[in-house]
Amino acid sequence: MKIGYRTIKTAIGTPFAIWIAQLLQLDNFASAGILTILCIQITRKRSLLSAWHRFAACMIAMILSYLFFELIGYQPIAIGLMLFAFIPITVWLKITPGIVTSSVIILHLYGSSNIGWSVIWNELILIIVGIGTALLLNLYMPSLENKLEKYQQEVEHNFSVILKEFASYLKGGNDHWAGRELTNTADVLEKAKSLAFRDVENHLLRTHNQYYHYFHMRTKQFELLERMLPLVSQISSSYTQGVPIGEFFEELADAMHSGNTAIIYLKKLKSMKDTFREGKLPETREEFEVRASLFHLLNQIEEYLIIKRSFKKSDV
Repeated sequence: MKIGYRTIKTAIGTPFAIWIAQLLQLDNFASAGILTILCIQITRKRSLLSAWHRFAACMIAMILSYLFFELIGYQPIAIGLMLFAFIPITVWLKITPGIVTSSVIILHLYGSSNIGWSVIWNELILIIVGIGTALLLNLYMPSLENKLEKYQQEVEHNFSVILKEFASYLKGGNDHWAGRELTNTADVLEKAKSLAFRDVENHLLRTHNQYYHYFHMRTKQFELLERMLPLVSQISSSYTQGVPIGEFFEELADAMHSGNTAIIYLKKLKSMKDTFREGKLPETREEFEVRASLFHLLNQIEEYLIIKRSFKKSDV
C-alpha cells in the first residue's frame, strides 16, 4: 500500500494545527485540525482555492450567525432559517466547498449562547491557524517531471511499435500483431494528461506547460493512428505502392522522439504523393478501392505530421 504526499501532509498538519490552537488557548481547538484536513489538496492552485472558499464562507457564516441568533435567539429554528439564507449566498458567490467548514463555525457560535468579540476572535484565529497550516504545507509539492518523462518515453515507444507494425503489414502482409500497444497507449495518455494538468496547477505563475501541450499533441496523433488501422488493413501486400508507404512508416518509427523533424517527412510525403499521382490509373474496382484507401492513408499521415510540426519544442 502506497502512502501519498497528501496523506503525509494531512497526518503532519492536523496535529500541528491542533497543537498551535492549544498553545493559543483557543476554545474548540480541535476544529483547527478539521480545517487543515479540508484545505490540503493535491495541487497548489486547488489548495489556494479551497482556502479562499472556506475563509470567505466562514466570514459570511459568522456575520449571518450573529444577525440570526441575536435577532431570533439561540434556538434550533434560528439555525434552520440562517441556513436558508447562507447556502444560497455561497452558491451565488461560488464558494460552496466552504459550507461544511462553516457549519462547524456556526455550531460553535450557536453553542456559545452569546456572540461577543472574544468568541468571534476565537473563531477567526481558529480559521487562520487551520487554513494557514494547510497552505504552509502545500508550499511543497513533489516534482512530477520524472513521471511525466517516463510516460513520454512509453508513449513514444508505443508509437514506434504501432508504426512498425503498419510497415510490416504493408510490406509483407504480416498480420500477427495483437494490438496491445493501442490499448496501452490510450491508457498511458489518459494518465499522462491528468498528471500534466496537476503539474500545471502546481506552478501558479507559469502560463505555459510543455508536457501538457506535448501529451495533448500525442493524443491527437494517436486518434489518427487509430483511424489509419482500418485503412492499412485494406491495402493488400501484393499492391506494390504499399511498400514505399511501409518504408515511410519505418522511417517515422525510427525517428520517434520529442524533437520536431516533421517538416523533413512532410517534404518526403509530398514527393511520394506526386509519384503516386503520376502512376497509371486503376483498371479494376478492387484497384480503385485500394488506391482510394492509399490516398486517404497518405492524407492521414500528412495530418499526423502537421500536428507534430505545430508543436513547439522547448524543454521537453
